[in-house]
Amino acid sequence: MDSSSPFSGPVLEDRARLLKKVVWVVTILVLGLVVMMRSPYKIPVSAEVKDLISYLPRVVAGINTLVSACLLAGLWSIFRKAHRAHQRWMTTALALSAIFLVCYVTYHFTTVETKFGDFDGDRTVSDEEKAMVGSARVVYLVILITHIIAAAVSFPFILLTFVHAWTRDFAKHRKLAPKVFVVWLYVAITGPVCYWMLKDYYPMREAEWEQSLNAPGDRE
Repeated sequence: MDSSSPFSGPVLEDRARLLKKVVWVVTILVLGLVVMMRSPYKIPVSAEVKDLISYLPRVVAGINTLVSACLLAGLWSIFRKAHRAHQRWMTTALALSAIFLVCYVTYHFTTVETKFGDFDGDRTVSDEEKAMVGSARVVYLVILITHIIAAAVSFPFILLTFVHAWTRDFAKHRKLAPKVFVVWLYVAITGPVCYWMLKDYYPMREAEWEQSLNAPGDRE
């Protein structure tokens, strides 16, 4: 690499120290928001806004799918030693993840949690409903729990991996990136899987409900 390359030069230690502090502050704030949004008390919104928010689960699933594609493209780029392309793909994955986080927090701060197997939409899963879904609920919960744990644990380390790259500490970047990549990719893939398994239990939007009531043959 020539001396003008952004990938050459000394490690930017002062910037690294500052950015690492920012990483941990952001991590604490984000994890705090995630804990708070699990409260049963939700921010009231108008019917029109709630209707729009109801689309967010499929939006975040789509965003996570794009993140997975960017991560794989970034991996392919680094195998080909296309460092600029790798940088672009990984930065795009980070930007998409930030958009995902905003959508995810918005949805959960305004909408009661949907439960797997809640056929009647009463926000609880009865013994009868558990029997109806059988082992599928166990599979879903295993994927969901590992997804949540992996997302929480990997979050600061994803940011630190970027900090190492942004501050030209490529020795630390190369050491941390392979471990972080595997977990990040797992999170990005299992997110849409959880949505796909849960999608039949999301509450109907008002227009869809009225349409289902008026559909011929659905009611005697």
